[in-house]
Amino acid sequence: MISNGVMLNAYPDSIGNKLSDTIKMLKMPEFKDAFSLFYVLPTFFNSDLDRGFSVIDYNLNKELVSEEDLMALNELNIMLKFDIVLNHLSVASPQFKDLLQHGEDSKYKDFFINWNTFWEGNGTKNEDGIIIPKEEFLNKLFMRKSGLPILKVPFPDGSKQPYWNTFYQQITYNKISEADLNSIKELNNVDKTIIVEQVNKAIEQNKDFSSIDFKNFNHLKHEIQNVVDRNCTYLGQMDVNANSELVWDFYEETLAKVKRFGCKILRLDAFAYLHKEVGQSNFFNKPGTWEHLERINQIAKKNELILLPEIHAEYGLDLHDEVAEKGYQIYDFFLPGLVIHTLEKGKNKALIKWAKEIIDKDYKTVNMLGCHDGIPVLDLKGKEVNGTYNKGLLEDEEIEDIMNAIMDRGGRVKNLYDPSGKKISYYQVNATFFSALGENEQKLLLSRAIQLFMPGIPQIWYLDIFAGKNDYEAADEAGSGGHKEINRTTLSLDTIKKGLKTDIVNNQLKLIRLRNTSKAFLGNIKINESLENEIDVVWKNNGHMAQLNANLKTYKFTVTYKNELENKVLSF
Repeated sequence: MISNGVMLNAYPDSIGNKLSDTIKMLKMPEFKDAFSLFYVLPTFFNSDLDRGFSVIDYNLNKELVSEEDLMALNELNIMLKFDIVLNHLSVASPQFKDLLQHGEDSKYKDFFINWNTFWEGNGTKNEDGIIIPKEEFLNKLFMRKSGLPILKVPFPDGSKQPYWNTFYQQITYNKISEADLNSIKELNNVDKTIIVEQVNKAIEQNKDFSSIDFKNFNHLKHEIQNVVDRNCTYLGQMDVNANSELVWDFYEETLAKVKRFGCKILRLDAFAYLHKEVGQSNFFNKPGTWEHLERINQIAKKNELILLPEIHAEYGLDLHDEVAEKGYQIYDFFLPGLVIHTLEKGKNKALIKWAKEIIDKDYKTVNMLGCHDGIPVLDLKGKEVNGTYNKGLLEDEEIEDIMNAIMDRGGRVKNLYDPSGKKISYYQVNATFFSALGENEQKLLLSRAIQLFMPGIPQIWYLDIFAGKNDYEAADEAGSGGHKEINRTTLSLDTIKKGLKTDIVNNQLKLIRLRNTSKAFLGNIKINESLENEIDVVWKNNGHMAQLNANLKTYKFTVTYKNELENKVLSF
């Protein structure tokens, strides 16, 4: 049985230097009875970029995690939640490295998706040998970056094969040496030295390789290019081919492995991109996505794992409802934006509407305020489906107001693109939740209380407990893709100890302990009628009760709770 208590969310090295430092924090008396679950982000495993979401393999990252850490968490009665990134694997994975080494002869040739093979007969090759899908197919693709989602992979035979790459990629050209040219028999040592100087100068100056004039050796340009390509360093997240049984064997192996590590809840990252079919979008195709999800669920059941499919989509698309109807837990990506809207406008209508939908439809949710990613805004929108517009939880202007408020307070953005590279939508805003609220401690405390009194498992970002502020320096240092680092500041154990002397930290922990331990939250929730600038939520379970009464204008609130031994009112 999965606890309905509170879930901590952090990287293995969010506190101190490695997971053992987080365990030291959890053993502090102030954290006693605070958390029943821990969502450890995927640098827990071996990975190489995207802060863990480009997985090399699902073995313990021994630089950050040890078997002793897992035993210690078990002794603290803390259940674990992990990620499996269903859609892709790192280019440094054993499977992709085998493909680079053996090309057409690789066992894993079809483990990943050859773009040209996929689109064969449904498009036209361009001058680079890449199939451009027919316009009606191309326009359906849901892009996470500008340009075609491909990475050209150099095969041993000198060809470059385009493989599907929905998310991140980076190619670094490394300087070559004379020894790298030994395979070209026509060259003597002097020739090699001259060519190496030309190639390395072009790499230094970031010049197009085709512009190099090798004079008497231009007829060898293709062979030289092949040497340069084979010497490249790749970073990237390569889409796997769900039509390959080897991929499903890999899932079987991985789910058994995470169970051994103590996993109870398994978040399916990027699963909605897994099913691909000509003529459909590459996001939540139906019925293919449902078929994949059911197949992975059968593997999960064998390993006594509860699946949590991750979906970012507009509320008006109703995907959250469809996933919940199939019996899965769902992520409450709507709550962060709704809480900000509720506090900024001083009105409860949108938040209460969503809370009542959760209750009425008996959704099993994991909710959050801050997280390792951004604050979702796209999720709150309406959507036209089959000619009918389904309203969102907020109007577009209200969503714009949230976004502008966070941006005015220093937030950063990530956008979505169409196939031509044109920006089409804000996807999420990156900021700490505290900074998104204008760094107002009372607003943060009320936000936490609202989250803890919502139905579902409350997942709490470590940095929010300590009222973390936007880390602009980290975001800037991380470059163009570094917007997420604004909310990933590592906290030292000294910082933790200093934080534990402040009211904002201790008051949050007081509320967290109540939510984690009170039997009231195992019972039924009722949202009482109130003025639009108030919230009145009560949980009851036999003789146990917990009630939140909040004023959305002053941000002041009380929490009343009782059990067989006590009846208390806490004012904040």
